[in-house]
Amino acid sequence: MNAAAIRNPRLPRTPRANGTRFSLQRWWSIVLKEFLQLRRDRVTFGMIVGLPIMQLLLFGFAINTDPRHLPTAVIAADQSEFTRTFIASMQNSTYFKVVATLPDEAAGRQALMKGDVQFVLSIPPDFTRKLLRGERPALLVEADATDPSATGQAIAALPQLPFSVGTHDLKGALAPLAGGKAPFDVQVQRLYNPEGLTQYNIIPGLMGVILSMTMVMMTGLAMTRERERGTMENLLATPVRPLEVMTGKIVPYIFIGLIQSTIVLLAARWVFDVPFVGSVTAVYLASLLFIAANLTVGITLSSLAQNQLQAMQLTFFYFLPNILLSGFMFPFAGMPGWAQAIGNILPMTYFNRMVRGILLKGSGWAELWPQVWPMALFIVVVMTIAVRFYRRTLD
Repeated sequence: MNAAAIRNPRLPRTPRANGTRFSLQRWWSIVLKEFLQLRRDRVTFGMIVGLPIMQLLLFGFAINTDPRHLPTAVIAADQSEFTRTFIASMQNSTYFKVVATLPDEAAGRQALMKGDVQFVLSIPPDFTRKLLRGERPALLVEADATDPSATGQAIAALPQLPFSVGTHDLKGALAPLAGGKAPFDVQVQRLYNPEGLTQYNIIPGLMGVILSMTMVMMTGLAMTRERERGTMENLLATPVRPLEVMTGKIVPYIFIGLIQSTIVLLAARWVFDVPFVGSVTAVYLASLLFIAANLTVGITLSSLAQNQLQAMQLTFFYFLPNILLSGFMFPFAGMPGWAQAIGNILPMTYFNRMVRGILLKGSGWAELWPQVWPMALFIVVVMTIAVRFYRRTLD
């Protein structure tokens, strides 16, 4: 009996557990209560089921560290049965897929700069004449080596391909040209990352990872926190529009994103020695566009979440495909068509191409435009969805 009950006997006594023994009935009641809460929390229940399925699909089907059928262009100043056999051998190796025939070296460099092709094969005009004379001429293969994991296996396969020309075409009177070694050489020039250093590819892409994680999560948590405290409804009771509230709240996070971008750029330059060929202004403009895209995603996810825990769970659902399908960790060209289609929706895919192109290739706005307009379209579409969701939720 407590002190209050002694002073006033009419007060009801505080209920106590029946002894200290473990009660299966009480334990089962707690278990049922937790299951009921999980059933009501649809986001958590969806994560329990959806997360393993997503990981199985992505890691089991979408991830491929040995990409094949890489886009290749040919500059054929000399066309003969020998050059045609070599091009056919490249395609039969499954590492290369000829997608274009270009007129000159300048067009080839432009295609590599824009990312339209991964390799450019250049055949010199006197190749066949030198081959028949036994002078062992050379073919030049230029590779976009910004992502060493995407081109490494294909480059390793190139030295064996000239032997197929000797086996197929150098017969009869030409058989001595085959000899015991390849009848011609294949010289490989790795552009933009000649040493094949992975940090040149990873560090610029890490900027997109950091911005995606922090911008989406911080915005989602900030909005749901306002709703949990009831301050968002009070704010909207004032004569301001939902669009004004949302855009006003995300401006501080834009500055946070720019600070993070600066930290990554300084570390890339002075710690990891990543080349900085392009314009600093272009990097920051690309970062601003990417920050805006992530903030709109954060606002949209927060409109679907009922609390901060759900906001974090939805953020993880968005963050995982960005990491795996954007070309940050695994070669984009090695993914199946359906995975590339999903990756082409995500803004991080385009940002990775932009920032790597600026830093390693010195890309200008003419080369960056194919990556800019899809990200701008993404911002418009997602912001429209966010405004509609918030009007329905708070008005």
